[in-house]
Amino acid sequence: MPEEKVPLSFYSAYDTRTLARNLLGCELVHESPDGLTSGIIVETEAYLQDDPACHAFNRRTPRTEPMYGRAGTAYVYLIYGMYQCFNIVSNAEGIGEAVLIRALQPTAGIELMEIRRSIRAGKAPMTPSAARITLKELCRGPGKLVQAMGIEKGMHNATLLSGGTLYLRPQVTAPQEIIEGPRVGINLGRELPYRYYIKDNIFVSKA
Repeated sequence: MPEEKVPLSFYSAYDTRTLARNLLGCELVHESPDGLTSGIIVETEAYLQDDPACHAFNRRTPRTEPMYGRAGTAYVYLIYGMYQCFNIVSNAEGIGEAVLIRALQPTAGIELMEIRRSIRAGKAPMTPSAARITLKELCRGPGKLVQAMGIEKGMHNATLLSGGTLYLRPQVTAPQEIIEGPRVGINLGRELPYRYYIKDNIFVSKA
């Protein structure tokens, strides 16, 4: 029997902030040609349409068009000219909102994650023995997890379908305690309590 996968209806069932909380504990999976990698989502950030830090704040552009699409669509963008970030579009169609996935707890394909991270960091050739990224640091931050999971710009605007190569598995056990607070690495809207993470989880990114 195939493992259960999160249906598209899950993403549209909640407002953006609630979805950001409910994604914690779900498992992000990527079945790439190189192999399968996965990790439990331990940290997220919500970005709302009336939020000055949101890409869709007061404007609709070709870059942000996927944010106005169906909930459960991937929104992938470049920051600082070097790191990709992976978001899941949320809320109803026509409302530009999304949830940033900030950190994962690796669960499968760890060796492949190490290789990908080491190559991107310029630390080693593509061999398992040469990988030098610690387990805790593999997916501890939005740019790191995209590298480790092999998520690429070409997945921008892709739908997280249960039959696709990038999808979510539901929570096995709900997080015992979720912390909410200000987001990280932004200036506008930084004080808004739209960041969510699992308390005491060592894979959560640094504040």
